[in-house]
Amino acid sequence: MRERQTGRERRRAQEFESFVAGAAGRLLHTATLLTAEPMRPPGANPRAQRLLTAALACTYAQWDRLRGEDPYDRTRRELAVRFAEEVWHHHRPRGGLLDALTPQERLVLVLRLYEGVAEEQTAALLGLPVDRVRALCNRSVATMRGTRRRTARRGPAGPLGVAR
Repeated sequence: MRERQTGRERRRAQEFESFVAGAAGRLLHTATLLTAEPMRPPGANPRAQRLLTAALACTYAQWDRLRGEDPYDRTRRELAVRFAEEVWHHHRPRGGLLDALTPQERLVLVLRLYEGVAEEQTAALLGLPVDRVRALCNRSVATMRGTRRRTARRGPAGPLGVAR
C-alpha cells in the first residue's frame, strides 16, 4: 500500500514539476506586471516571486482535485485573487512598467491583454460588471499610451540616463 502511495506522490510531483517548468516563466512575468516591480535586474521582483510561490503552492495542494481543469488557468486565477487581496493592504510605486496604473487597472490590463482572458471571464473572476472591466481596460490602455508619449517627448537619454 505504501509503495503505491509513494508512486502516486512521485508521479504527482513529476507532473507538477513539468507544469512549473513550462509555465513558471510566463506566470512570473504576469506576477511582475501585477506588482509593478522592475523586471531587471534578476531578483528585483521579490513581491512577484512571493505571489507566484503562494499561487503555485495552492495549485499543488489542489493538484489531484483539478480533474481536467487547466493548471495554468487555476494558477493565474490564484495569482489574480492573491494580488487583489494583497493590494488592499499596501500600494506603493515600485518603478515597474505598469506603475502608472492603479492596482485594479493593472489587474484588468494584465488579465485582458497579456493573458488574453475574455471580458466576461475577467468580470466573473473579479466580481465586476463587464462594462466596468471594459472601461478599466480602456482607461488603462489610454494611460499607458499617454505615459509612452510623455516619455518619447523627452527625447533620447544620454549615457547617464539624462535627456539631452
